[in-house]
Amino acid sequence: MERRYSQMTEVELRNEIAMLKEKAQKAEQMGMVNEYAVHERKMAMAKAYLMNPDDFKPGETYAFVNEASTFKITYMNGVFAWGHRDGGKEEEAVPISLLEQKNK
Repeated sequence: MERRYSQMTEVELRNEIAMLKEKAQKAEQMGMVNEYAVHERKMAMAKAYLMNPDDFKPGETYAFVNEASTFKITYMNGVFAWGHRDGGKEEEAVPISLLEQKNK
């Protein structure tokens, strides 16, 4: 039975990320775009559990990693930031690993 990322230790999470990275690379080489995207999303989730949610503050705007868009956080729920992308009206949740951390 698979364990949830929230139940894994840091070492287990890092091993999971390495395994997912390998699977993503193989999927990319084989041209399996959908499978590649699934592994990338799983890696983002696992990475989020290695980060401190307290580093992300409601009301602040953050840039996305490797994207030109921004995200304004309304509230935090675990390792998910809820808010609005580029000032849009629709609320969405993103793993904090997809957001650039601000310098302290």
